[in-house]
Amino acid sequence: MDSNVRQAGIAQAALGYAITALGACLVLLAGDFGVPPEALAWLPATFGFGLLAMAPAGPLLLRSSPRPALVGGSLAVAGGSTLLALAPVPGVAVAGALLLGAGGAAFALVTPALLAGAQAAVQLTKVNAASSTASVLAPAAIGGLNATGVVSGRLALLAVVPPLLFLAATARPTATGSGSQPGARPAAGAVSRRWGVVVLAVSVEFCFTIWAVARLAAAGLTPGTAAALGTAFPIGMALGRLAGPALIRRIPVVPIGAAVTAAGALVVVVAGGAAAITAGLVVAGAGVATLYPVALAGLVATPRLSAAHAASLGALASGTAILAAPAALARLADVVDLRLAFLITLPLLATLLLLRRR
Repeated sequence: MDSNVRQAGIAQAALGYAITALGACLVLLAGDFGVPPEALAWLPATFGFGLLAMAPAGPLLLRSSPRPALVGGSLAVAGGSTLLALAPVPGVAVAGALLLGAGGAAFALVTPALLAGAQAAVQLTKVNAASSTASVLAPAAIGGLNATGVVSGRLALLAVVPPLLFLAATARPTATGSGSQPGARPAAGAVSRRWGVVVLAVSVEFCFTIWAVARLAAAGLTPGTAAALGTAFPIGMALGRLAGPALIRRIPVVPIGAAVTAAGALVVVVAGGAAAITAGLVVAGAGVATLYPVALAGLVATPRLSAAHAASLGALASGTAILAAPAALARLADVVDLRLAFLITLPLLATLLLLRRR
């Protein structure tokens, strides 16, 4: 395996685990601190704030070598995960979420820069498959630990620390070419449309990632059981992304994926029982699996756009989506039932298809 793909895979696997664990931990943190889960909706948004803060510095951070971003991101995600796992008060959890957001932003910047090239869509799907596969473990580990009644399920966040410290110690990425032409500028319309597709793809994914466990809990399940069944969505994504490299060249994965995601979302909305909701989450995860990597590869492949600038724009797109979409779903849940709030994914998918077609 190419060293860049291997190192990006480790980074994305750790990040996928930590971010998904944070979504599952919302319920546990709310219980520990005596607040409703909606009151902590902004914690996952720290990842989005980190992306928005670091995106403008992308070309500068990646100019000499991708290594500083890999090392710094590894240490920050490891530190943030540790604080979140052990936080005795909300302030420590906030610090952990901020560190996790900053480290995740560094990973989001460096990954497309490492994998820019003709095989970007396939390679990005592979490393996102690693992320999704690791994400499956997070809710299961949290739910399993919490079910023991001996320790908090939040301690499962500590599982990412050893591989991240290993990555920080051994990171030796190979710099990729910029891919831009001296003096040439990319077409603004093409960049904006491809950027918008990334925003929409991440928006749909994070609506499910952050609020799947809360939807299951709202159906009457205990927090531990809801966290365990919350593996349904990342399982669906993992399966979709593992199959993605073989499917990308054979079928139109974006329209088919959008249709499958919409079907899963409708099941999550209308289902009353935990089994049906879980099945809907699996279907939605399988459908959404290839939307982000294909969208990001399309942005990276924009003619005359350098890999570093594409990475910055990709981070900006992800940050925008992560801040806006789950928060919008949470606000909808304040005025309608949480299940109905998941309908927000349908217009997002429709707009994605419209921009992609253009």
